[in-house]
Amino acid sequence: MHRSRGIVGILLGLAAGLAFGAGGAIVKPLLESGWSPGAAVFFRVSVAALILLVPGLMALGFDLRPLWRAKWTVLVYSVIAVAGVQLAFYTAIARIPVSTALLIEYLAPVALVAFVWARTRRAPQLVVLAGSVVAIAGLVLVIGPAGGALDPFGVVIAGVAMLGVAVYYVLGERTDVGVPPVALAAVGCLIGAIVLGLAGLTGIVPFEAEFVDIAFFGGTAPWWVPVLMVGAISTAFAYVAGIQSIRLLGTRLSSFLGLSEVVFAAIVSWALLGEAIGPVQLLGGLLILGGIVLVRLERRAPALAATALDVDLVPVPDAIDATDAAVPAASARPADAP
Repeated sequence: MHRSRGIVGILLGLAAGLAFGAGGAIVKPLLESGWSPGAAVFFRVSVAALILLVPGLMALGFDLRPLWRAKWTVLVYSVIAVAGVQLAFYTAIARIPVSTALLIEYLAPVALVAFVWARTRRAPQLVVLAGSVVAIAGLVLVIGPAGGALDPFGVVIAGVAMLGVAVYYVLGERTDVGVPPVALAAVGCLIGAIVLGLAGLTGIVPFEAEFVDIAFFGGTAPWWVPVLMVGAISTAFAYVAGIQSIRLLGTRLSSFLGLSEVVFAAIVSWALLGEAIGPVQLLGGLLILGGIVLVRLERRAPALAATALDVDLVPVPDAIDATDAAVPAASARPADAP
């Protein structure tokens, strides 16, 4: 039974990585046909919000009080980790290849290491420093002259998406807000869509959409086909599959499976958009992924027993026996990036 749950969890994790990774390739034809990133993100998160609304309410037991108690966490999650990341990512892929934007975006764990170091003034473990150096070296190869000419603004805005993903990780790991992951994803998409809609109406965010047939993967399709695909598959399904994978496997293995998004994005973009990565950029991408793996290895080091069991330890009163102290910690998968 345990083995079958593990197999199902791995398959769900890989399915989530594929769904998230394919999102950029699905949306890029819309951007190339005249859609603004703001409009594309608005329709994507709106579709996802509609799909996740009922599952989110069911996860809350139709009790909205936990959302109000965690209102600031929910608001920051919605505006930065959902709307902000998606908008920045789509703006980036309108100027640079999808796979390159994802590789930059996935430097978020390194940014978190730097933030914790600056805040606590305690040097990270050697494996974390080594991973950070390796990842930064890979980034230099990806965006440097040897890696091919890239739009500077696209690189910068992909970095903004990376910071948003870092915020997502911080909020996603919190277990004290009392909001189930599915409900947090649903309300995040809903509030994100409202914020983007208001920003579009007031002119803060350019909002342009062409409701006509578009060139789509070698043929033509109505505009709503990629919108429904990215909303249903690369957002709603990807969130649900990712969350279920975390529950079956735990946060450690699921986080490694999450890196498959970059690989799948490169494969999908190459197959559907012809965005092949050159040899130097490929080496840089491999270094980035290798560095992130090293950075993530440190996170489980302090609790050897928890590492073996793949669970997190939470503080319990002294009166409770230590054998009852290990409980699984809830978590949520980050946003695509979008």
